[in-house]
Amino acid sequence: MALPAFNMRQLLEAGVHFGHQTHRWNPKMGSYIFGARNKIHIIDLAQTVPLLHQALVTVSDVVAKGGRVLFVGTKRQATDVISDAAKSSAQYYINHRWLGGTLTNWKTISNSIKRLRVLEELLSADSQGLTKKELLKLTRERDKLERSLGGIKDMGGLPDILFVVDTNKEAIAVAEARKLKIPVIGVIDSNSDPDCVDIPIPGNDDAGRAITLYCDLIAKAAIDGIERGQGEAGIDIGESEEAPAEPAIKEVATKGEAKANGDGAPLDVVAEPEPAPEKKSAKAADDESAKADDRAGKADDKAGKTEDDAAKADKKSGKADKTAAKADDKEPEAGKTEQKDASEDSDAKTFKLLDKPKGDPDDLKKISGVGPVLEKKLNGLGIYHFWQIAELTEEQITEVDSALSFKGRITRDDWISQAKTFKDGKN
Repeated sequence: MALPAFNMRQLLEAGVHFGHQTHRWNPKMGSYIFGARNKIHIIDLAQTVPLLHQALVTVSDVVAKGGRVLFVGTKRQATDVISDAAKSSAQYYINHRWLGGTLTNWKTISNSIKRLRVLEELLSADSQGLTKKELLKLTRERDKLERSLGGIKDMGGLPDILFVVDTNKEAIAVAEARKLKIPVIGVIDSNSDPDCVDIPIPGNDDAGRAITLYCDLIAKAAIDGIERGQGEAGIDIGESEEAPAEPAIKEVATKGEAKANGDGAPLDVVAEPEPAPEKKSAKAADDESAKADDRAGKADDKAGKTEDDAAKADKKSGKADKTAAKADDKEPEAGKTEQKDASEDSDAKTFKLLDKPKGDPDDLKKISGVGPVLEKKLNGLGIYHFWQIAELTEEQITEVDSALSFKGRITRDDWISQAKTFKDGKN
């Protein structure tokens, strides 16, 4: 999938060119305004097109490197559009109310997310033992947290770029991102300040059709980045066992395939129709009875041979006793071999890159901030286990960080302590 295509006609039909009344303008927007009509500013779409394309390229590049995009839009017209676009592109969103410190005080926000998860588990399980009042109180608390944090509860860390609709209304979000030097893509109307964002998109930030167009294009750019990232990691979507979308038709298996599957794979078992018994002629029945007599005679001959084999087996049993005695003498040597193997295993636990995992690879996605794309990059470098990450030195962290373009994520998200925790839990 390539970057989404758009043209000026689509922007005109969506009403992107309409600004606010002339007396409400921001003088810094003068260079982006084409003119005025009926006391309403008209935005110059000839500048909007290249800037919007630049924003799409930036989003695609960030996602291709494993980055996160945070959609921000809390105004009424943007609430549903923002959430739908973020969900369709596997990104994150805030569409209710921006909590002060969402970015600059991420540690406290993380604790609130943990509380939300606890409430979800508590209410999804059997709620016996709770009174109606307690159940109502917990449900209200969960719903409140879900509205504010539901779109970022799986983010696992700070976003790599923000897409903001209406920078005036989301001024706190933009200020926090600028303080943390997180790039911001913002839709700026004729009353906005273009200097507060890194990539401005001059256009109407109030019309529902215009907001839908912006969000759809950014979401498609993110999907393009995901596909590019998987391609760079060597993943062929066409050869993957699981399709990226949910299958429309369930897979059907016969009884024999279901038994071979063994571990309860999601296959619907369909009984094979048993073949109808064929009617045999009298002559065929006589032939079969004659064959049965021949088989009985051969069985008698085999019985005689088995008696001779039994006598030979008695002789071999004596030799087996002598072999067992020799094996007892070799037991001390086996103990030495086991000690050598244990010492080799302990040496293998020091950090080094592996050509292939030792045994089953660990699920590195358990580390906060590691998704499927980053896990593939780590595996491609030769990192398959928690103990490898736990043993990283500062020099090795720098090497891995530069090799995979993590931009300090290993230290920022504290992968080392997380890996040690998972390694100890596994042991």
